[in-house]
Amino acid sequence: MTTNTTEKKISFSVAEAVKERLTQKEKSLPSWLFYDAEGDRLFQEIMNMPEYYLTNCEYDIFQKHKDDILSIISADAAGFNLIEFGAGDGMKTEILLKHFVKQNATFNYKPVDISENVLSLLQERMQKSIPDLDIKPINKEYFSALDTLNEDRKNPMVVLFMGGNIGNFEIEDAQSFVNQIANKLRPGDRIIMGFDMKKDPEMIRSAYNDAQGITRQFNMNLLTRLNNELDADFDLEQFKHYPSYDPQTGTTKSFLISQKKQTVELKAIDTTIHFKAWEHIHVEVSQKFDEDMIENMAKEAGLTVEKYFYDEKKYFADVVMRK
Repeated sequence: MTTNTTEKKISFSVAEAVKERLTQKEKSLPSWLFYDAEGDRLFQEIMNMPEYYLTNCEYDIFQKHKDDILSIISADAAGFNLIEFGAGDGMKTEILLKHFVKQNATFNYKPVDISENVLSLLQERMQKSIPDLDIKPINKEYFSALDTLNEDRKNPMVVLFMGGNIGNFEIEDAQSFVNQIANKLRPGDRIIMGFDMKKDPEMIRSAYNDAQGITRQFNMNLLTRLNNELDADFDLEQFKHYPSYDPQTGTTKSFLISQKKQTVELKAIDTTIHFKAWEHIHVEVSQKFDEDMIENMAKEAGLTVEKYFYDEKKYFADVVMRK
């Protein structure tokens, strides 16, 4: 990337989001800004940390319960449509897909993403790994994809939303998201959703504040990204990474705290941001759940919880909900 501001290619979505969020009274940044090339690299390190218990939970669930999962979602019809929101590299889903194909289940797999590149890479990998898989990627926004699928289908729909991604929403937004999915479903359709469960508060805090400081680097990289892409002058030494966990609500939040009164210039978008001493930027929420919260969420959306599939330590649950 060139250092000449006038020659920089600025992502307008980044510029707009940063300007809007940092000029509010309560400063924040969207969590998707974490994932530039360096952010992706650091997140891979986070997933390998001993404190980050989430990595293997869903692998454990799918390996141990793949028979039961197939039994439930194939019980009502001769075949089913398996729709996955945000499949990523599909590593965890592959466990289920291989098993379903091996068991001669009648289904097709339709990963949904707004990134055509992500879907292309996923399809290429799956066709090599599972040659007999019927895969039809859908390059659309989630709810638009469900509308398209509803136009001409006979078999039930099973929507996968895994990895605890529902926890990246504030609780009201999470409910709205589940409601919107449920509104697109027909009676007999299902959702399988991953939930990070409430557990020892110290364990949860450690996952967001590891001893090696990798999570701190991951959060601070947000400011480095703004320095690089928006010609900003954040002094990383003057900001502190601070995670918090509230065991009553189950909400984990991460903040970047300004350690002094200071002014930051974002030259590429002609914006000046003023910080008071100890003022925060809210950068991430990660909601933890218990069964009552999940039951209430399902009920509000007109869904019935059919089954909880837990990992060995009950840190995480993949929950089957039926309309």
